Amino acid sequence: MENGEKAAETVVVGNYVEMDKEGKASDIKSKLSDMFWHGGSAYDAWFSCASNQVAQVLLTLPYSFSQLGMLSGILFQLFYGILGSWTAYLISILYVEYRTRKEREKVNFRNHVIQWFEVLDGLLGKHWRNVGLAFNCTFLLFGSVIQLIACASNIYYINDNLDKRTWTYIFGACCATTVFIPSFHNYRIWSFLGLLMTTYTAWYLTIASILHGQVQGVKHSGPSKLVLYFTGATNILYTFGGHAVTVEIMHAMWKPQKFKSIYLFATLYVLTLTLPSASAVYWAFGDLLLNHSNAFALLPKNLYRDFAVVLMLIHQFITFGFACTPLYFVWEKLIGMHECRSMCKRAAARLPVVIPIWFLAIIFPFFGPINSTVGSLLVSFTVYIIPALAHIFTFRSSAARENAVEQPPRFLGRWTGAFTINAFIVVWVFIVGFGFGGWASMINFVHQIDTFGLFTKCYQCPPPVMASPPPISHPHFNHTHGL
Repeated sequence: MENGEKAAETVVVGNYVEMDKEGKASDIKSKLSDMFWHGGSAYDAWFSCASNQVAQVLLTLPYSFSQLGMLSGILFQLFYGILGSWTAYLISILYVEYRTRKEREKVNFRNHVIQWFEVLDGLLGKHWRNVGLAFNCTFLLFGSVIQLIACASNIYYINDNLDKRTWTYIFGACCATTVFIPSFHNYRIWSFLGLLMTTYTAWYLTIASILHGQVQGVKHSGPSKLVLYFTGATNILYTFGGHAVTVEIMHAMWKPQKFKSIYLFATLYVLTLTLPSASAVYWAFGDLLLNHSNAFALLPKNLYRDFAVVLMLIHQFITFGFACTPLYFVWEKLIGMHECRSMCKRAAARLPVVIPIWFLAIIFPFFGPINSTVGSLLVSFTVYIIPALAHIFTFRSSAARENAVEQPPRFLGRWTGAFTINAFIVVWVFIVGFGFGGWASMINFVHQIDTFGLFTKCYQCPPPVMASPPPISHPHFNHTHGL
């Protein structure tokens, strides 16, 4: 079996030349390009996974803690972190299996980026492809919407001269420039910087909350309602469901079979950011967070907070690119532009993808509640249920298991253990994530619409301070007039 695995590894890596640096002059320009632009190592994949996973949700996790309570918030982060790492591992296994089979058939992927729906198509057929494509594209569409909403929500805490809707218009135009980034292979410097930015923000939230101390009369009443409890739980489900772009990140690697444990290590690092920051902010502000889904809203305005806001804005631009790039690929393939060599033509062809994202961000500007809704209705299937079922059905026959490129870990019980874990994930996520989570998040989402309305101009903005009216001056009457 070891010889077979080595042979499969050779097949996977052998034809994977589109990211190699063949025939390039080793001048200063090409070295700088390699350093900042051309990524494909395991480290690049780790930075991409960690940077993409933590994103703007860092600012909404304290809100989730106020809904769940401290203990449940911590336990759900650990639990969904493990589940997310496992399903990311399953996706990586299915990718390598699909690619190995195709390259044995002499299929060349030099100018083609493999995506999750193509893996499902190649392994399980068109019906799986259609379901995977629908869920994946819808999730990534709303994932991009969430990043755009987060940009407007954050910048408002620095400059409130413009309302959040106007900021959404502005940042929609800025984020549209991601059409010029060819693929995940070119996110090397952005992923690195993005993770530094979220690391600073997480520790700023932690330290600033501790130094601020608890507000007077602070209450920690969560969990108080089932609706709020499952809404908070599905936001954490969404947090650790960022591996909808796993296949594209793997395809950008020079040796994609090394991805197996990368997502787990990325999750472990992310937990060092999310657990302290969410716990500290909730400890300091308690139930006040129930009406402030963005943690920045409660921290005092100063240079450190403004710096964190600016860093998160830049990071949300990066994460918008992460979520939108797979949609660009799908659109390119649909209109026959995916293998076009001209990046300018491809960029122009990608622009229509940004328009519905821009529009949806203006309709549903509910920063925080929209995360839970997307988590329960889309993430639950896209990155938990479908990968687990796909792994079971791909290797349901004994022949498929014997010829598998990658065998499940021995310490987990090989195939029996893997299938048991998969079945548990399917049942748990369907009942708790999609069922209870969908019920709770939809009630909360509808409540936001009833309270603020669609196309609301400034979601959760403080009411404007009314200027005091000028004193009424009584006219001086000449009582002797007319006498």
